[in-house]
Amino acid sequence: MLQDAAQFLLRVACELVATAFWLRFYMQLCRVPFGNPFAQFIVRVTGFAVRPLRRIVPGLFGLDWTSLILFLSCEFIWAIGSHLLAGYPFLAAGAQVWPGFALLTLAASLSLITYIAMALVVIQALISWINPYSPAAPMFYALAGPMLKPFQRFIPPIAGIDITPMILLIVLQLLVLAPIAGLKRYALALIW
Repeated sequence: MLQDAAQFLLRVACELVATAFWLRFYMQLCRVPFGNPFAQFIVRVTGFAVRPLRRIVPGLFGLDWTSLILFLSCEFIWAIGSHLLAGYPFLAAGAQVWPGFALLTLAASLSLITYIAMALVVIQALISWINPYSPAAPMFYALAGPMLKPFQRFIPPIAGIDITPMILLIVLQLLVLAPIAGLKRYALALIW
């Protein structure tokens, strides 16, 4: 019982921090203006780790590699920490399990990115229905827009209603259920 609580708290902490790092990376990737209060919040929350590491890891090709490395590090800490709390025999397992942990980190990262994408699409859809002139609207449109545009090219609005967010949510859920879950099962098979 105490072990389950510790694993839950570790997962929540790692995934909240990882979400902030991913949002910082993704906002720069989408060229979101950082003058928005939400963007300022993400920058301030992640600044404690990004600023010192940025001195070591340069930005290449216009991407914030520091935030991406920190995002993957949080997911790796979760993968290792959860198994450590479960009593995994790291010393007896040897070095051959590390590729499994790398794949587990990749699966957890892809899963979290997919859930963040779902949240961004839902928030963008809600803002467009409730208050399209909100100060946060341009930022969420910029974050969800690149994911929605491929669908909007082929699916026109029906009676003035854009159904592409619903279709994108279905596709993202299928991604979580099939390939990402399969990768996670394969990684766990390598570890155990």
